[in-house]
Amino acid sequence: MTLLKELSEARGVSGREGEIRSILFRHVREHIDEHRVDALGNLIVVRKARVSAATPVPRKVMLAAHMDEVGLMITEITKNGLLRFQPSGGIDPRLLLAKKVLIGDNKVPGVIGVKPIHKLKAEEMNQVLKYEQMAIDIGVTSQSAAEGLTHVGDYATFDTAYEELGPFAKGKAFDDRAGCAVLAEILKADYPFDLYAVFTVQEEVGLRGARVAAYSVAPDCAIALEGTIADDVPKKKDVSPTSQLGGGPVLTVMDRSFIAHPGMLRHAISVAEKHGIPYQFKQPGIGGTDAGAIHLTREGIPSLTIAVPCRYIHSPVALLYLQDFEHTVNLVRETLRTLTLDIIRPES
Repeated sequence: MTLLKELSEARGVSGREGEIRSILFRHVREHIDEHRVDALGNLIVVRKARVSAATPVPRKVMLAAHMDEVGLMITEITKNGLLRFQPSGGIDPRLLLAKKVLIGDNKVPGVIGVKPIHKLKAEEMNQVLKYEQMAIDIGVTSQSAAEGLTHVGDYATFDTAYEELGPFAKGKAFDDRAGCAVLAEILKADYPFDLYAVFTVQEEVGLRGARVAAYSVAPDCAIALEGTIADDVPKKKDVSPTSQLGGGPVLTVMDRSFIAHPGMLRHAISVAEKHGIPYQFKQPGIGGTDAGAIHLTREGIPSLTIAVPCRYIHSPVALLYLQDFEHTVNLVRETLRTLTLDIIRPES
């Protein structure tokens, strides 16, 4: 899992995905025939058809995995050198207190300050702090000293090391570096169509990269690869988890951004059952992925989302089960190898 470790520990908040793009290109370049970076920053690589098929197949298939992670943007430097910030992407403010971060290209270390429990009033104990009540401390005491190290507009990422814990891995940004690592593996195999692998930008702030990439590629169908919510932890109510570790790749039937193409969904299920690959459905229809933008592009693009289940996404640290990752690679690869034009036709 060398690539997943490198991607997890690299830094790439929405709009600043360059480091992730460089890592991915270095890992995939020997397996591709063409590549380009568009104006928004999407890395679009092509692996040409290398095998023939007995039945008609799509001409172009697009796979998308987003490079960006949630993070923070510096909005103000105070007179005493503290850094005010706002989130880039969806982050629960309860997760931020006392967390270590790295700021800007120079990776300036900082910590998100927290009021000591000794100073809290009774009514404050049950309150969630707002972003404007928090600040990053970088160990200086003046505005000028802070401005010598960082600037308004710099991004901050969580300072989290990747580590394997037996059959599990913990690290930051598995949403969606897990999907990026899956896509890099998929590019090593041969397919009967041109495979367009798109490592997209700015998913966490509105599916922006996927929208322009899908318009440019104009594929016959698409699959979004994700790291999705696994909340298989104890709850007050006996409710089904959104997905669970150890359950295999997660198939989305519907979320807030799209409805899976029925033929593609049935095909993925059939492939999983044929090859003995465990799979699960995302419960319930929450969240959204790049498929939400892709399927509405041009005249409509049949789309599907397949994801690696991950606990604690959009936080300083996430956890995944390594076998789920491997099963996701296998399911996507076999789904592509047997994809035909009949599968992606509109329902009659």
